[in-house]
Amino acid sequence: MIEATPLPADPSRRLFLGTASGLLAAAPFVSIPAAFAQPGSASFGAIRQVDAGTLSIGYAEAGPASGRPVILLHGWPYDIHTYVDVAPILAAAGYRVIVPYLRGYGTTRFLSQATQRNGQQAVLGTDVIALMDALHIERAIIGGCDWGARTANIVAALWPERCEALVSVSGYLIGSQAANKAPLPPKAELAWWYQFYFATERGREGYAANTHDFARLIWQTASPQWQFDDATFERSAKALDNPDHVAITISNYRWRLGLDRGEAQYDALETRLAAMPVITVPTITLEGDANGAPHPNPADYAKKYTGRYEHRTVTGGIGHNLPQEAPHAFAKAILDLANA
Repeated sequence: MIEATPLPADPSRRLFLGTASGLLAAAPFVSIPAAFAQPGSASFGAIRQVDAGTLSIGYAEAGPASGRPVILLHGWPYDIHTYVDVAPILAAAGYRVIVPYLRGYGTTRFLSQATQRNGQQAVLGTDVIALMDALHIERAIIGGCDWGARTANIVAALWPERCEALVSVSGYLIGSQAANKAPLPPKAELAWWYQFYFATERGREGYAANTHDFARLIWQTASPQWQFDDATFERSAKALDNPDHVAITISNYRWRLGLDRGEAQYDALETRLAAMPVITVPTITLEGDANGAPHPNPADYAKKYTGRYEHRTVTGGIGHNLPQEAPHAFAKAILDLANA
């Protein structure tokens, strides 16, 4: 078992989970039947735009404008539809849910052609702070998956006053170029094959020429038991047609290997992140029992969370894109933190 301080139970808590509430009561192991793991009929309304920092950020919003803010961050190669079935649950419970397209996705655009198409980890965190400032959100519960989980961890670590609580799929993902220099066992290196592919010009050209096919392969290998249909994939793949998507993706993975310098203005933030700071805000980490993507062992990162903390393993063949595969389990984590 993971050494962690569980979040206190609140017997008076009421969750808007309909008939699924009884199925989601168990923790730290949550079993999600297949019927609840599949995408539902929910959809986002019109995408909004707001100028924030160097970007015009496209985002979906659900729930009352006066509601308690929740910001949900997607990863690669996914999009805001990672949360298409999570957002209605939270909105119905009275929360203001903001789901932005990351830089290089969907309708998010750079305000200037001169801005470097930078995908290093620190810049994604500053994008979230800029978005919060633009929307006049002082504090929010922040959740994320994949790149979004890393970004949510960065916000919680560097700006804890802006992060009320954290839900992170696959836990603590903050890294550094120095740490990434260390070689891994061969099996672990194999799992990162695309990172090395992207380090080459052939890889950049290959990803640019085959973006949708590449993304589908990652979806399949990262979530081997998720039986998504063509419509579900194509709905998200449209977000990858962003003119900056390839550049941001390549920058992100090359930066990790020290092949992309990044921008000097973020050096101080990267120095702080390289120290692997602890996260003090209340946190629930989640992991799917069938995650086919590289991910750390929950026991290895539990001590990085020094506030109220709990880890939950979501069973039932749940892979890497956990919020979309098991939306009720993800929503329950947000609501449990909000009501703790």
